[in-house]
Amino acid sequence: MGMNVGSSGGDDEEVMVDINTTPLIDVMLVLLIMFIITIPIQTHAVKMNMPVPNNAAPPPVPPEIIRIDLDFDGTMGWNGEIVPDRATLEDKLRRVAAQPDQPEVHLRPNKLVTYKYVAMVMASAQRLGVTKIGIVGNEQFLN
Repeated sequence: MGMNVGSSGGDDEEVMVDINTTPLIDVMLVLLIMFIITIPIQTHAVKMNMPVPNNAAPPPVPPEIIRIDLDFDGTMGWNGEIVPDRATLEDKLRRVAAQPDQPEVHLRPNKLVTYKYVAMVMASAQRLGVTKIGIVGNEQFLN
């Protein structure tokens, strides 16, 4: 489907059967521009539900914190006091769990302690109903 520029000689006039696509392209470009112009401008706003300011005073007393230390050999400490065995630890954890507003229990294991001692303390606390327990001092494990 090439384009004939001139006649190949003689009086034979061949009819050009190719369609002229230039007007079609012009019409399509005009329609595209009109479509782009008529599209409504969208606002890029994010709907946020912001909290309502509360003028109430913060809680007057910070929560009580109980620190359980685990040494490298499995020795347990309760706020700086040595706990001789697991039964004594569980008795103290039982008293913590019985309080209506439980204090926070911070478990601070030594870097060299075996995981079984950490798991034992956490399992005992969970079984006895202590809900506010967390492991603190994780920055020592970075190296």
